[in-house]
Amino acid sequence: MTPAQQLLADDPIWLILTKVVGLFVLGLLLTMFMIVWERKAVGRMQHRPGPNRTGPGGWLQSLADALKLAFKEDIMPAMADKKVYFIAPIISTIPAFVALSVIPFGGEVTIFGQQTVLQLVDVPVGVLVVLACSSIGVYGIVLGGWASGSPYSLLGSLRSAAQVISYEIALGLAVVGVVLYAGSLSTATIVGAQAQGWYVWLLFPSFVVFVIAMVGETNRAPFDLPEAESELVGGFHTEYSSLKFALFFLAEYVNMVTVSAMAVTLFLGGGMWPWPLSFLNEYGWMQFVAFILKTLLFLFMFIWLRGTLPRFRYDQFMKLGWKVLVPVMLVWIVAIFGIRAFLGTGSDNYVLLLSLIGFALSVVAVVALLLPDRQTEPPPVEPASDYPVPPLDLVVPDSPRMRQETERPGRRVE
Repeated sequence: MTPAQQLLADDPIWLILTKVVGLFVLGLLLTMFMIVWERKAVGRMQHRPGPNRTGPGGWLQSLADALKLAFKEDIMPAMADKKVYFIAPIISTIPAFVALSVIPFGGEVTIFGQQTVLQLVDVPVGVLVVLACSSIGVYGIVLGGWASGSPYSLLGSLRSAAQVISYEIALGLAVVGVVLYAGSLSTATIVGAQAQGWYVWLLFPSFVVFVIAMVGETNRAPFDLPEAESELVGGFHTEYSSLKFALFFLAEYVNMVTVSAMAVTLFLGGGMWPWPLSFLNEYGWMQFVAFILKTLLFLFMFIWLRGTLPRFRYDQFMKLGWKVLVPVMLVWIVAIFGIRAFLGTGSDNYVLLLSLIGFALSVVAVVALLLPDRQTEPPPVEPASDYPVPPLDLVVPDSPRMRQETERPGRRVE
């Protein structure tokens, strides 16, 4: 057992319950803060004030919205499956909070005289727990659209599920490089392995793909296709209202917090401070502060993308996931295996080095051969019927120069 696992194994029941409540409150507070922060930041980008009425500076707007949703009328469609309609938001919300249980928020601390670490559990497969929770959340999306009894909600849920599943593959492949270098699936072990250097520099391609995939997986702009105003109204939650809609909304923002915390854990050293402030790593609560600051950095990236980039077309979005991110990660994983094998056998193994270079050139050649040639001439178009149509090579002539109109004496030319 690792030192973190030994400390967690000695936690009394009251401390475990305290951590559970703390994680739940942390998820709620970050969600409420994120909503107001997003509205204020996007308003600043669009030269408008944003929320500024409720509370000091408008920062209690999320609390007012939550109370409003709690007292709104709960409407259930007549054709809805009542049991599934009720349980779908719960299925989406619970895995989002469960995924936070394996995130190491800091180092060793003392809570009411009890030595522990700022983490609920440290399982040997912590990374897989986060991926599994994100996969279970898809069931809530699909069931919510299906149980609504509306074809529009069903189509929105299917598109959301296809989007989440597609980008989960790229997300999982981006984690492989981190697991190979850390030698473990435990999140605490991965953070400890970055003591000599963060993986964001060593595995920069994995970091870039992970960031793109986590934005696509959370259905956030510019990848919020199923919920776009021009597409399917509200997507899978079109027929939801009151607290059930609030649960879907909460699940989306908690998922943003979860993937941001996971990115900090995998690539930014968890709660470790950078070099000028590395002396703060001796204090567990200061590591917690560093972890929250890094998480807020990723959350601001979500806001920045929403206020900056236009929305993708659905075919462009799926092409990016299946034809760009997944192939790039597969080649990158093979390159990581090759580099680690070369370094493990010694620097004088030139045969292996030449083999790696040959393999890379072969991959580039195969990709170049598989790409279709650019067509210089458009394909012939056959008319659908015998109805006369203008020729395809019709060229409209230039309009003649306007004649200069002269006005005769005593007569006006119109």
